[in-house]
Amino acid sequence: MPKNEKDKIFIIAKYFIKKNQEDQKGLDNKKIQKLLYYSQAWNLVLNKKKLFPNKIEAWIHGPAIPEVYRAFKDFDFENPNPNVLKEDFGVLLPEEREVLDSVWKVYGKYDSDYLEVLAHSELPWQRARKDLSPTEVSKNVISEAAMKEYYEKKLQAAKSGD
Repeated sequence: MPKNEKDKIFIIAKYFIKKNQEDQKGLDNKKIQKLLYYSQAWNLVLNKKKLFPNKIEAWIHGPAIPEVYRAFKDFDFENPNPNVLKEDFGVLLPEEREVLDSVWKVYGKYDSDYLEVLAHSELPWQRARKDLSPTEVSKNVISEAAMKEYYEKKLQAAKSGD
C-alpha cells in the first residue's frame, strides 16, 4: 500500500511514464492529466470504486489534478530520471493494472491536444464547467457520479453496437 492513499496517484502517474518509456507514444503533463482522469472514470465503471482519492478539477485545458500538475510541471517526460521508473507497482491491484493498461492502449496513442478536445466534448467536464467561459479559470470538481454515469452509458452503447 502507498504511504498514504493520496500518494497512489503518483504511483499511477509513474506507471504511465514507464508505459511511455516502453512504447514511446509521447507523454507530457497535460496528457498524464487526461490519462489519470480516464483511469479514474473507467475504474469507477469497471471496478465499481475509486482508483485514487484525489479530486479532478475542470480546468481550461480539461480534467486536471492540481497536485500532480504541480509535481510534474518541470518534469522531463522524454528522459525521466531512472529512479522514477523503479516504482513499486505491486501496490496496484491486478484489476487496477488491467484498467490502466486498457486506458494506455485506448488513449495513450493520442497526443495531449487530442485528449483535451475529447474531454471537452464529454459531459462530466462540461457539467463541471457549467456556465464558465472557455478561458475562465476553474477549480470546479468533476463529479465522480457524473463520470461513472457517463462512461457506463458509453460502455453500454458500445456493447449494444450503438
